[in-house]
Amino acid sequence: MTAAPRRAHPDVVPEPRWPALVAVVAVGGLFMALHSDLVIGPRWLVPAATALLLVPTVLTHRAGRHDLNRIFGMMVTSVVTFGMVVAVVRLVSLLPSHRQSPVDLLLSAAALWFTNILVFALWYWRLDAGGPHGRDSRVGHTEGAFLFPQMTMLPEMKQSAGQQTWSPSFVDYLFLAFNTSTAFSPTDTPALTRWSKALMMLQSVISLTVLVILAARGVNIL
Repeated sequence: MTAAPRRAHPDVVPEPRWPALVAVVAVGGLFMALHSDLVIGPRWLVPAATALLLVPTVLTHRAGRHDLNRIFGMMVTSVVTFGMVVAVVRLVSLLPSHRQSPVDLLLSAAALWFTNILVFALWYWRLDAGGPHGRDSRVGHTEGAFLFPQMTMLPEMKQSAGQQTWSPSFVDYLFLAFNTSTAFSPTDTPALTRWSKALMMLQSVISLTVLVILAARGVNIL
């Protein structure tokens, strides 16, 4: 028997899912902007596979099948992650051959840098504290893989600030991913668990590769 899906707590307004959907669509657009040498097959392959998986993801969410929604959501994020990692590896391997023009190199580096932010924001959002459905099943956010500033506030401070039912949304994880790609370290939100630390290290490595090695090489060629 499968466990019954968690339902949103009656005192909690369910987190909107459209920001994450917009992020996935944006990743698909960024893949279309990559040079053809960096992708597997045609440039539309990863965006098409992502769009195909988005259909059951949206339908299972609307049907309240949160268990299936989580599976399809993880599949969507895994597909775009695989495509991004392959693109970074191929860009590094093709760098000595000078097959890309300086402009193409910079455009590819910029697309991969923004893709890196969106992809890891999706992972943080999907995995932290049971994902969006898990967070919707609780009043407030008191524990998870990341220590957000609101979690350190005293109860009376939360109440006075109207934050007693605060829970992170996709924008909070996007901000975390953006800081990780720019500062290469946590800023206002430390990582608490091993998996979150590992993901942040991986994101920083990808960002450092794109910014320092690829973008800097492209500027030197100009």
